[in-house]
Amino acid sequence: MSNKFKITTISVDHNFISVFSEESYEQIMRGGMILTDRINAQNLRLRMSEPGYSTDWHVAGDATLIIIQKGTLRITLQNNKYKEFTTGDSFIAKDYLPQEINFAHNIHGHKAEVIGEAPLFATHIKLG
Repeated sequence: MSNKFKITTISVDHNFISVFSEESYEQIMRGGMILTDRINAQNLRLRMSEPGYSTDWHVAGDATLIIIQKGTLRITLQNNKYKEFTTGDSFIAKDYLPQEINFAHNIHGHKAEVIGEAPLFATHIKLG
């Protein structure tokens, strides 16, 4: 078994363009469980979105762990690459822009859409 927990992320490259990447967390054995160290969080929100819901281009701003409870969410980047996250999947959205860079809808961010016939149920955990 791997000693790292890997999770897909939406982050930014050196030009602050949103990209898919992967983050790894060390795991330790504790009381019969394999756990990562504590990851601080600020708040939790429960989400429901109807089929067909979509966003415009945006950045997460604050790192947010999103856990898909039911349904399918497609995340598309400006380069048209996309990933679909479905029941049981999770990812961290943490793309952002520094204050001195103005958001440009044709350059920055990602968009999200609920695909398929089922509504999306997800948990959003704002990381600290």
